[in-house]
Amino acid sequence: MRRSSLVLALLAGSLLAGVANAQTAKLRIMETSDLHTNLVNYDYYKDAEAHDFGFSKTATVIRQTRAEVQNSLLIDCGDLLQGTPLADYVAKVKGLKEGEVHPMYAAMNALGYDVASFGNHEFNYGLPFIENAVKGAKFPYSAANIFKGSTQEHWSRPYVMLERTFKDDTGADQKMKIAVISAVPPQIMQWDKGHLEGKLNTTDIIDAVEKMVPVVRQAGADLVIVAAHTGIGIPDTKKGDMAENVGYALTLLPGIDVVLTGHQHLSFPGGFKDLPNTDATRGLVNGKPVSMPGFWGSHLGVIDIQLAKKDGKWTVADAASTLRPISKRDENRKIVPLVENDAEVMAMAKQIHEETLKYIRAPFGKIEAPIFSYFSLVQDDPSVQIVSDAQIWYAKKALKGTKYESLPILSAAAPFKAGGRGGANYYTDVAAGEIAIKNANDLYLYPNTLQIVTMNGAGVREWLEMSVGIFNKIDATKTEPQNVIDNGFPSFNFDVIDGVTYEVDLTQARRYDNDGKLVAADARRIKNLSFGGKPIDDKQEFVVVTNNYRASGGGKFPGVDGKNVILQSPDENRQVLIDYISEKKTVNPSADKNWSFAKVGKPVTIVFDSSATAEKYLGNIKGSSKIGDGENGFVRYGLKLD
Repeated sequence: MRRSSLVLALLAGSLLAGVANAQTAKLRIMETSDLHTNLVNYDYYKDAEAHDFGFSKTATVIRQTRAEVQNSLLIDCGDLLQGTPLADYVAKVKGLKEGEVHPMYAAMNALGYDVASFGNHEFNYGLPFIENAVKGAKFPYSAANIFKGSTQEHWSRPYVMLERTFKDDTGADQKMKIAVISAVPPQIMQWDKGHLEGKLNTTDIIDAVEKMVPVVRQAGADLVIVAAHTGIGIPDTKKGDMAENVGYALTLLPGIDVVLTGHQHLSFPGGFKDLPNTDATRGLVNGKPVSMPGFWGSHLGVIDIQLAKKDGKWTVADAASTLRPISKRDENRKIVPLVENDAEVMAMAKQIHEETLKYIRAPFGKIEAPIFSYFSLVQDDPSVQIVSDAQIWYAKKALKGTKYESLPILSAAAPFKAGGRGGANYYTDVAAGEIAIKNANDLYLYPNTLQIVTMNGAGVREWLEMSVGIFNKIDATKTEPQNVIDNGFPSFNFDVIDGVTYEVDLTQARRYDNDGKLVAADARRIKNLSFGGKPIDDKQEFVVVTNNYRASGGGKFPGVDGKNVILQSPDENRQVLIDYISEKKTVNPSADKNWSFAKVGKPVTIVFDSSATAEKYLGNIKGSSKIGDGENGFVRYGLKLD
């Protein structure tokens, strides 16, 4: 053998020996997020068992997934304690006594969670509730961007340092420090202003997390995980934007190894395929593993990491992210369960579940017509109408004897259950006859409180222009069907304002973007806006009944920023609805058709997705028809415009 060949062979052998002797280990990170108190697989609004959500199902997947490996962590990314009648029953009816463990925490304690992040909905019931509830968690929380009062003193610890002993690939014990940094959307100060103003303040997520990374590294962190209640967002999000969804931006920060997200109720890997530098198959964004596990326990996020020790420090050598679902759809789009309920979780939930069933089934009035939301994004809708009727009824009483008594009362309400990210079964459908609390929860999903603002006619017009940003622009020259709904626009920001009449011109560009920025100053979609049968007077003063989320700036509607609030009611909008029906005993929820699409000059077909069940109500919409199957269990419908 020539000398040069011998040297190369010796070097190669040395390198192989080095790799063989290198310390390596595998770590599995499991994530849940946006469980929204779906403790068991039960749809309390339909009063029926479900197979596509429920922590009782996710728990089974957790146990199976954990059993496959030696080393694992289990992390929750927030929006845990609000979202179902069970949540409302615990927080508002039964109450949570000092020292009592919340049912969700009892179940999660049994599953052995390691750490969790707060979500924005954790604050819906007020600060005392969450501060009391979290005492029952046998795992730590952190929040890097929430501070006490007007200070910079953290309300919760800014990060959690987990010290664990894991098995390496040879079976030897290895001690590791894993830092978990969490954060919430800074908008909690708007969305729950009534609960949090003067008590907390928030800062930009990216800035807060970036400041913590060198702190945890200096404290000896071998691995840095960001587990934040934030969506993946868009690439051009920058530090200081106070943005809601910043997962993508977090992957660009040096020193972060893993990013766990939620909030958007979407899935990754699988979704977000068009993002730059993203491998939506392996679940990598800018080379870093990212997870977003759907919602309500529909999936478990799983990130598998290969760790290597170099110069005494553990580093990520390779990683991949996957999702493990609890159900699937068969060839007939029927939901098929993939796992059984976890027996321990079901046993722990039995009593509170039965108490919740009794609570939701109590009738309190009658409705003369069915209430459904299948078409709530394309026509005036009974599920929105009844909320507005109740809000106006309340406002008349509340403003009596005040200086605002003589002002015209309008009501802004939006469809909450309108498919979208909630899935193909996420609609309201209440039959005529007796109505129970379960139906009221169905009609008004969130524990918002009623608020009233003042607004002139011009402001009402701009409010509506922002609202109709949900629609895509339609080309009147095209003969093929055109999709009318922008799925990136949340239905809860599609406010219908009752008390005025108006038309929506789909041939116009949207005037505002999703962040309330004026993007087309000459565009006007709202046509023939009238009050009392006459064109609205831009200077006329109105009062508009809405909720605390919108009144305090939620959704970034122009002119609605909390400065023009004249009444902050302690009553929840949902309770207002219950009280309204209780007093009237019998109500007719049929929509008054105060808005419609403007004529476009020639026949045009717009298409939208809804539930398969919507077909039974097609006769309620003139010119509508079923077109075919959509994606993810939805059905596509068409609507002809002249």
